[in-house]
Amino acid sequence: MDLYSCPVCGGRLAWGEHACRCPEGHSFDIAAQGYVNLLLANQKSSPNPGDNAEMVAGRTRFLDSGSYAPLSDALNGTVLALCGDAPRILDAGCGEGYYAARLFEALEGAGRAPALFGVDLSKPAVRHAARRCRGGRFAVASLFALPLADGSADLVYNVFSPLCPREFSRVLAPGGHFVAAYPAARHLWGLKSVLYDAPYENADKSFELEGFHITDRRRVRYSFTLEGSALIESLFSMTPYYYKTPAEGAARLAALETLTTEADFWVVTYGKGEA
Repeated sequence: MDLYSCPVCGGRLAWGEHACRCPEGHSFDIAAQGYVNLLLANQKSSPNPGDNAEMVAGRTRFLDSGSYAPLSDALNGTVLALCGDAPRILDAGCGEGYYAARLFEALEGAGRAPALFGVDLSKPAVRHAARRCRGGRFAVASLFALPLADGSADLVYNVFSPLCPREFSRVLAPGGHFVAAYPAARHLWGLKSVLYDAPYENADKSFELEGFHITDRRRVRYSFTLEGSALIESLFSMTPYYYKTPAEGAARLAALETLTTEADFWVVTYGKGEA
């Protein structure tokens, strides 16, 4: 089940009881929660990159409400259809582990024996993911310098995290697949209708990625309702609107105790290489 490679020399890391070690002797401690930090100092843009503990707590609170469960179910169904009996899967941008934990459960429930790995830039997020999905192996790492060997994964997936097609293609085995979730045109329309006097639809995308060809696109669209200002704030803080909404719109949202909004996603499947 060893999939990670040493970020120093590139050698395969052996996951031991207390540390990961490569043949050259580089060693990385496994934290008590069960994750490893493979982010080198020269790969950090700040002392503590990625989401902080408060942001992770808010995202966890929202996701645990089940509001994005239909997206998770669509992702699980897509992955199950693509995977064999013992797939090697990378969650690229795993966050707090919501999607990884539900995917691992779905795969085991279908009789598969997955080797599931997750990486994220945020140490608080990876710490939470390792506790949440005990069957996976999680690492603090950059998506733009993945600590995985060439061709070591059968499938990579990404849910609303930064994209690095070059790295995703590199770590995928021949015939491997990449699955990504994107916001569609009407995503969070109800939320935006509160925040802005003139809300706008998300721009259409081609979804084309260098080094990949699209094999399937599936739209997931539904409405959900949040009860309580804390849950509404948790959703708001997960969005890019949190940082660019006028004060008047943010105040309108903060005054709400109930919010009904649309969820609108594209789940896009890619094959490695040109069609």
